[in-house]
This record gives sequence, structure tokens and C-alpha cells, in this order.
Amino acid sequence: MKTIKGPAVFLAQFAGNQPPFNNLEGMCKWAADLGYKGIQIPTWETNLIDIDIAAESQDYCDHLKGKVNSYGLEITELSTHLQGQLVAVNPAFDIMFDSFAPDAVKNNPKARTEWAVQTVKNAGTASGRLGLKSHATFSGALLWHTVYPWPQRPNGLVEMGFEELAKRWLPILNHFDEHDVNLCYEIHPGEDLHDGISFERFLEATGNHQRVNILYDPSHFVLQQLDYLSFIDFYHDRIKAFHVKDAEFNPTGKQGVYGGYSDWKDRAGRFRSLGDGQVDFKSIFSKLTKYECDVWAVMEWECCIKSSFQGAREGAPFIQNHIIEAAERSFDDFAGTEIDKEQLKKILGL
Repeated sequence: MKTIKGPAVFLAQFAGNQPPFNNLEGMCKWAADLGYKGIQIPTWETNLIDIDIAAESQDYCDHLKGKVNSYGLEITELSTHLQGQLVAVNPAFDIMFDSFAPDAVKNNPKARTEWAVQTVKNAGTASGRLGLKSHATFSGALLWHTVYPWPQRPNGLVEMGFEELAKRWLPILNHFDEHDVNLCYEIHPGEDLHDGISFERFLEATGNHQRVNILYDPSHFVLQQLDYLSFIDFYHDRIKAFHVKDAEFNPTGKQGVYGGYSDWKDRAGRFRSLGDGQVDFKSIFSKLTKYECDVWAVMEWECCIKSSFQGAREGAPFIQNHIIEAAERSFDDFAGTEIDKEQLKKILGL
């Protein structure tokens, strides 16, 4: 079995305009001082990485990696959550998602999609140059607005939607394959890949492409009331990245999964800092270790109650205390004997 690597932290929720959060070295020192061993880098934060230069220059990547390593850290994955979202945007969401795009392609959905596809490809090239094996992203969504359909969905809509989604992603998947990097889609409400069935639809539409993999985050399954432990049983061979994020679901007579448009702190389902929610992390770490999932345990902090600074301080020891040092031998090896085929035949009565 493999010991899960970590603790690591996704920098997206902490990056900002003030030191030490406005540059890579500052964030590396901050993370290392808190006890983290790895960082997941959001590629839209240009103060942390210039993904276009990284795709062109091995020297740039070597320098970047060396800078991170000098703080005793590893880069776990690069992330293109925002750019991946723009690979597939239903027109109903054009205005809101334009904020993720550079000014040059805003108000131009075709140009925005082309930019997103190329940017995610650049992240694949950069991941290869950095020696990374996995990459974190979103699938985007063409069908999400029909998830609870009224009026009913026309026959063939879902099939066409996943065919189009696969068409947009296949050139990216093939590019990642050339660089020996797995694309790990975070299974997430708001995306067309939001549960096991939708993941299977996409996987089938891509011809079971070997680079279609999963970023496993149990918090999104708590909010959907999906069995996040059996999900691992079904899809462990495709889980190549792991966000350690907590959540809770407390339905009332007034609201449930959909939350009544309430603010996060007032919703029945809400994200929490590690240890403050309902996620059974002991069982998760046990299953991921049992199935030999070769992943980094990356904290993604999102909580509507606790401060990010407290969440970051508590995150590293929480993850460290849950990492299982994988057994290298069976507990009953002391009673074992050398293989003797004649003895085996006698035991079997042969």
C-alpha cells in the first residue's frame, strides 16, 4: 500500500494583495511555517505563476520548482479551476463567468472558450515540465441549469450535452496524455461532472480516456447527500487528487439541499473548517490508503464561520494526524512459514 502524501494546502483561498500572500516566496514561507509539506498552485494568480511562460520555458519551471523546494515544499498540482470552467459555459451564465476571463475575450463566448482551452493546455505542458503527474480543474457546464428540470428535458439533450462536453475536452485530454499528466476533475455541483453518474457519462463520451480522472472532495458529496465512502469503492482507480475539506448538512422544515438562496452561514448545507463538520475523514483516509491511491492530501479551506487564519493553522496537524503510514507487512507474519507445496497439498487433502 501507499502512504498518502501531505499535509498540503491549496493556495487559492489565501492568495491576496498584501504580503505574504501576494507572492510565491511569501506564501511558501507561510505554508512551511504552518507545517505544510506541499502547495497546490492556482494558475490564475499571476503573482504565483505565469502559466504561459511556464509552458514555454523549462528554465522558468526549474527556477519555480527550486524556489518552492527551498522552503521544504513540493508542488502537488497546478489548478485551472477557473479556466476549466470556461471551457464549457451555458449562455445563461455568460455574464457571471466573464469575470474569470481576461478583458480581451470578455463578451465574446467563442474567443473566451478558445482562450480557456489553450490556457488549460498550457497548464498541462507546464505540469509536465514541473514533473507533476496530476492536474486539478473543473469540467464546466452546459447542462447544469437542467439538473432539476422544469419543463422536462427534451429527449436526447443529455446525450448531446455530454457529446459536446467531450468534444471540447478531448483535444485537452490528448495534450495532457502527451505530457503524461492526469486531468483530475473536481466532482462539484454547478459542473456537469457533479456525481458518479455524470462522471461515468463523460468518461464514456470520451471513449474511456485514460486521462479522465477525479479530484475527490467529500464536502461536495455531503451537500448533495451522496455516499462519499462508497464513491471511493466505485471510483478509486480514477481518484488521482484529493481535497481535504469538511462540510455539514443540517436540514430543517424550511430548507434542505437547495438552501432557499440563503447566505452560506444560513444554509442547511455549508462548508466548515477541518474537524468542525460531519465528514468521516478517518474512514476516507483508510479507504484511500487501502486502495493505494497515490495522492496528496491537500487542504482546501472554505468556512463561513471560522477565520481562514485559524483554519490554516489547524489544517496541517489535522491532516497529519489522519495520514496512515501504510503497512509494509501483514500483522500475522510472525506465524507464517515458508511455502511448502507438499504441505499445502496435505492441508487441502490432496
